[in-house]
Amino acid sequence: MLVSVTERTQEIGLRKALGATPRDLLRQFLIEAATLSFVGGVLGVGAGLLAGFLVPKLANIAVTITPTPVIIAVCVAAGVGLIFGVYPAARAARLAPIAALRAE
Repeated sequence: MLVSVTERTQEIGLRKALGATPRDLLRQFLIEAATLSFVGGVLGVGAGLLAGFLVPKLANIAVTITPTPVIIAVCVAAGVGLIFGVYPAARAARLAPIAALRAE
């Protein structure tokens, strides 16, 4: 997310110059961070479920898949995205419009 904020500095400056509040920018980047992390968590859970179905067929091992760990894994992934998205989002919200527009 830090790289995303840095790459989109001019967009942030333009939005601020057009009247976006720091709260708007904070919300935008936090939603983006949570969405990316949630999708990554779902893909990770999908890979784990696939492995959980393939392992018993390839080896003589019993695998039990319950919904609770799956839900916890997706929630933790989204939570980590929010936690590590707060600093870049706050940094974007504090940017001065003129300085942000001047950045390359």
